[in-house]
Amino acid sequence: MKSIEIIFWICMAIVIYTYVGYGVVLYLMVKVKEWIKPEQKPQLPPDNEWPEVTLLVAAYNEEEVVTEKIANTLALDYPEEKLKLMWVTDGSNDHTNDLLAAYQRVEVLYTPERRGKTAALNRSIDYVKTPIVIFTDANTMINREAVKEIIRQFTNPKVGCVAGEKRIAAKEKDGAAGGGEGLYWKYESALKRLDGQLYSAMGAAGELFAVRRELFEKMESDTLLDDFILSMRIVEKGYKIAYCAEAYAIEDGSANMQEEQKRKVRIAAGGLQSIWRLRPLMNIFKHGIVSFQYVSHRVMRWSITPIALFALLPLNAVLAFTTTGYAAILYLSILMMQILFYLMGYWGHVLSTMQIKNKLLYVPYYFLFMNVNVIRGFFYLQKKKGSGVWEKAQRSKRGA
Repeated sequence: MKSIEIIFWICMAIVIYTYVGYGVVLYLMVKVKEWIKPEQKPQLPPDNEWPEVTLLVAAYNEEEVVTEKIANTLALDYPEEKLKLMWVTDGSNDHTNDLLAAYQRVEVLYTPERRGKTAALNRSIDYVKTPIVIFTDANTMINREAVKEIIRQFTNPKVGCVAGEKRIAAKEKDGAAGGGEGLYWKYESALKRLDGQLYSAMGAAGELFAVRRELFEKMESDTLLDDFILSMRIVEKGYKIAYCAEAYAIEDGSANMQEEQKRKVRIAAGGLQSIWRLRPLMNIFKHGIVSFQYVSHRVMRWSITPIALFALLPLNAVLAFTTTGYAAILYLSILMMQILFYLMGYWGHVLSTMQIKNKLLYVPYYFLFMNVNVIRGFFYLQKKKGSGVWEKAQRSKRGA
């Protein structure tokens, strides 16, 4: 029985550390660092020294958003002659290319074969001649000052990648998909900001990030999380990822939980794939603080933490009914709290299917939903082995 208790408390510690403890430790470490050596915000380059930049969009059948995305791009506050616009539309068979043909500033790279986003990015980088390349998705809109704020971060020679902030567009009728995703990204953005303040953000989101062209390393064509692998391999080279909240991309939430599940399963599978491909980053003797951040923020969340989470309930049940005295009271109390949390998650699921809004219940529902999909991600990875092609999730309509 003692061994079961030890396993239970280890699992409890893993879950608490991953979702609460790391954030607390990170916050305290950042405060100590700021007290020892306050960090200065980088200065913008002089007006005549803005570098040339390529804004690169990898798109597949995005006819519904092309016009809006181009309008958003043309409104960016950056010298027109220094901003190159490039779209790679491999495999698109709708009107995406026809719509892009109306814009002379846009260079379109197209092949009829669809081999996935990673293959498209690998192919397109050979056409990029500027020192900085900014990646953004077709269905995300970025703020007017985004490019200048990203370039501000690159004035630090130690920065090899800049991660913009991802924001989920809030709507009055947000369901569990949009509402839960929005809450998750607020939490995730806070962690990324602290990671960046301590040393380096742990990966960039494909909605908006930038790299030094010379540091782009072509990825395996079956890579599922191209943004994460690309950005973290730059960290592996000794550079930092600067987190830039002043440059942000706004994206609609998933249309429903079925569509959100597609995303979460793919991301979980990509996370498992990334753990293996980025395993040198776990060598704390070589990478020091980066290893601590990477394992705490990413590796645990994509590997052992979901297993520990779902092991807690049966372990707790055994302990609650086999111990005596104060220990039995303690384990029974924890068991009741776990059951209540699962019931809240289940009721959040029921309400979401009925399109009834309840943000209080979205939290346990979305939390359990995310962790279940990490388990599903393992099977998805086995199924998709050797292929970088994935089905994109449908987003809720803007303004709905």
